[in-house]
Amino acid sequence: MHQSHGIGYAEYNQNLDERLRVEQERDKEYSKSNSMVDELQRQVHAG
Repeated sequence: MHQSHGIGYAEYNQNLDERLRVEQERDKEYSKSNSMVDELQRQVHAG
C-alpha cells in the first residue's frame, strides 16, 4: 500500500480523506487498465 499510494495501511484506515484519495486513485488506475485491455483486444481482433 505504501509503495503504490504513499500511505501506510494504518493511516489509510484512520484518515477518511486519505482513504477517499487512494480509492479515487485506484479507480482511475482500474479504468486506465481496462481501456488498455480493450484497445489491445481490438488490435488483436482487427489484425
